[in-house]
This record gives sequence, C-alpha cells and structure tokens, in this order.
Amino acid sequence: MKLRPVLLVVLILSGFYYLTTHVGSTSPFAPWVHHAAPPVIAEPGTNTAAVSGPKGSFELTQASAAPAYDSEEQQNIAVYKKALPSVVNITSTAVAFDFFYGAVPQQGQGSGFVLDKEGHILTNNHVIDNAQKVEVTLSDKHKYKATVVGVDKGHDLALLQINNVPNLQPATLAESTGLIVGQRVYAIGNPFGLSGTMTRGIISAIRSIRGPNNNPIEDAIQTDAAVNPGNSGGPLLNSRGEVIGITTLIANNGADQSSGIGFAIPVNTAKAVIADFAKYGRVRRPSLDISTLPIGPDIAEQIGLAADYGVLIQRVLPGGAAERAGLHGGTQRAGYLGNMPVMAGGDLIIAMDGQEIANTQDLAAAMNSHQAGDEVTLTVFRGRRKIDVKVKLSDATEQPGHLS
Repeated sequence: MKLRPVLLVVLILSGFYYLTTHVGSTSPFAPWVHHAAPPVIAEPGTNTAAVSGPKGSFELTQASAAPAYDSEEQQNIAVYKKALPSVVNITSTAVAFDFFYGAVPQQGQGSGFVLDKEGHILTNNHVIDNAQKVEVTLSDKHKYKATVVGVDKGHDLALLQINNVPNLQPATLAESTGLIVGQRVYAIGNPFGLSGTMTRGIISAIRSIRGPNNNPIEDAIQTDAAVNPGNSGGPLLNSRGEVIGITTLIANNGADQSSGIGFAIPVNTAKAVIADFAKYGRVRRPSLDISTLPIGPDIAEQIGLAADYGVLIQRVLPGGAAERAGLHGGTQRAGYLGNMPVMAGGDLIIAMDGQEIANTQDLAAAMNSHQAGDEVTLTVFRGRRKIDVKVKLSDATEQPGHLS
C-alpha cells in the first residue's frame, strides 16, 4: 500500500514529461501545455524582419531609420567634408639602374594639399626628391602632371604646380602658434595608397626634431593620430578643418607602420617658406648660425644661470651671424642632458626685439617673422649682466653648415 503514492507520483510526472516534449501544437492539449511565446516588442526606432531559408528562419531587429550622429561624429564628418577636396595624392617616378645598368622605374607615393586656385600644391620634399616625373591625383580622381616650383630640403618642403585645372578648392591655413597639447587634430592623406583616409588624435607634444635628412625642425607637432607611409606631405588639421601642420614622418622603431608617434611641420614654417618662394624664387631663410639648448629651472640652477628660462647658446658657427655680432657660445662642459653634452659659459637669449624667448619654439616663431638680412636685437644674459646685441640675420642657404 505504501507504493501506491510513489507510483502515482511517478505516473503523473511521466505523463507531464510526455505531454510537454511530444505533444505538438496541433494537439487538443496544446493550449494547456504550450504557452505562447510573448510577442517581440521592437524597441523605439527599430522594427523586426523575418528571414527564412533552407537553413531555418531568423527574426532580425533592424533600425527603422538612419541613425542620428552625435556631436563628436558630426564634427568628424564636417572636418572631412571641408578638407578632403583640398587633399591630393602624389605619385613620383624616379629611374634606378639594375645590375646590368638597365633603367628601372621606381614609384613612391605621398600626399599634399592645394594652396590656391592657380594650382600650387604643398608637400614634403622627400615625397618628390630625385623624381623625374610627378603626378597629382585630385580627390575627384582626375590626374595631372605636376612641375616642381621649388624645394626646401632644410624644412623638408616642396612646392608643386598643376596647370589649367578648374574648380580647385584651396585648403584653409590656420596659425601654428599657440597650439596646446591635448588639442584634437585630424590627418588626411594616402597611407599605403589608400586615398582619402582620415585619422584622428590629439597633439601629444610640441618639440624640436630631426627631419628625414637629419635637418632640425623646430616647433614640430607630435601627434598620436595614425600616420603611415603615404601620409607624408598631407595636412594635419584642427577641429575646424584648417591646416596647422604638414605631416612629415613617424617614429616607428624600424616598423613600416604607425606607432602612435607622428610629426608634422608647423604651418607657420611653411608660410615663411612659401613667402620666400614668392619673393626670391628660392628659400632664403634667416639664421643666427647657432646651436642652442632650451633652459628650464633645473638646468638653470645646475649651471648657475641668471634666468630660469630662455635659450642658451651652445655653439656659434665660425663667420656666422652670431659670431659677427659678438655673441658667445659655451666654453666648458657642465654635464649631460640625456646623451647631449651641456656647454656652460654661452650667452642666454631671453628676448628678441622685446619679445620674450622662453624656449626654442619661441625662438623659431620669432625667426619665422623675419627674413635673411633683417637686423634684430637680442636681449641676453652674459653671466649676470643683461645686454642687448644687434644681429644681422644670415641666409641659411648660403651657410652649408648653418645651425639655426
């Protein structure tokens, strides 16, 4: 008798299992054992669509309208639409010779941007260096033969021209003074031959670097916006789509791709170079003919300077502008900054024509506002004595060993 309740429970459970696993939706028991799945309620702005085929049926949720862009996306799109028509791809063809002295064409690619409706285009010198043929492709895919108007190997810049091209859209040039680390920037160019590519980042630093030919580039803009081979010569833009720099190189530790450290030549340097081309037909950059070291409080205290800012003259070029004016370079080694020796005893530049010079960027900006042959007044500390020295700026192109 005690087994009856147990058998009854087993019988009930077995029946329930059979009904829920074997009875189909057409069974009269179906309403009792099969609860209808709740209808899928689409979220606002979406709808559902059924897709069926041999592999089964799928119910997809899809947007019922094009998505709205947030403010950041709208800014990205606006920068791209404004700047893209001004950006060009540049193909340079040089001739090399193989083992049997046969001519072998070699092609290189880079970027550039339109300066004016007359067809002037700015790019890097290393993009077109030694090229026998240069071709420019506009954003509308039309190609034109370009001529090289002038080059500035010292700043790694080149000016090209294409002729008889209607409806060119020049880029808008901003100012590169007053740029701030953290400021958003955009790079547009032709990385790995992929035309019309835009990347975004920030200004990571502003520093002096060495260019492709080991030439100094003052006030270079460092950015983490991805730049790769083919971006060279293209514009670095601010959030209004205005050019603040010319992308020139990447720090890649030997890898042929972006490492998150790219550099651009400040656009004010390019403006000065373009002005030289217009006035003289060549680059005629002013120079003090000195090598310098930016000074901060730590270095000033270490070597006992009269001010904790400015630019310390390390060396003057023999026969150069600074030496002719009586400026002094360093006379004794006072230590090292990294692996660079620090020379003490030189004049400390703190102003030019009354404008404070706190670092090498200030000095570069002040120099860009002058021409070779201009006379400027430098305020310097010589030891503890503050003096003014008049200097006639030399032509850097006439001094093959010029320093700054």
